[in-house]
Amino acid sequence: MPDLPNGFRYFPDYFDRGHQEALVETIRAIVADAPLYIPAMPKTGKEMSVRMTNCGSLGWVTDKERGYRYQPTHPVTDEPWPAIPDTLLTLWREVSGYPHPPEACLINFYSDKAKMGLHQDSDESEFAAPVVSVSLGDACLFRVGGTKRGDPTQSFKLKSGDVVVLGGEARLAFHGVDRIYPGTSTLLKNGGRINLTLRRVTKV
Repeated sequence: MPDLPNGFRYFPDYFDRGHQEALVETIRAIVADAPLYIPAMPKTGKEMSVRMTNCGSLGWVTDKERGYRYQPTHPVTDEPWPAIPDTLLTLWREVSGYPHPPEACLINFYSDKAKMGLHQDSDESEFAAPVVSVSLGDACLFRVGGTKRGDPTQSFKLKSGDVVVLGGEARLAFHGVDRIYPGTSTLLKNGGRINLTLRRVTKV
């Protein structure tokens, strides 16, 4: 494992296969209530390569007109987001070191060709809480740098069941997904990768 920013923690194989399968079934039920949709970049309206949805009291969304933001309802159905499942709330308690629960869980689905450019998770008002990320399905090449866009970056593979925590100095580290490695997991029947990202949005 390369040298990583202070506050960046990596938990390989945090979820075993049985727990991964159970989590995927839980996510399928969430997606049935809050369907995946294609988010668009602010101003340009360019569609992102991932499909996404959320669970929790708040969900992160983006579109051409209003840009990046959190809101309590699905942008397509206008229905409230489903609740964050207990398994993920337990994970948060075990690894976050933060006393209050997450308010949002982003659910990103990556097809074989999807990627995510370097970005900061900076639309929240509470940076004392970390971002907790779960990988399910095909492995990806994950890239992480410093708190400035031009800082040097390092890359390593994240595989199904891995958990990453961005806290402390690493809370605002730039990070992204350069590529998906198709066929590296049999967890998802049709392949691809699911990323779950737990976030605390508001200060107490």
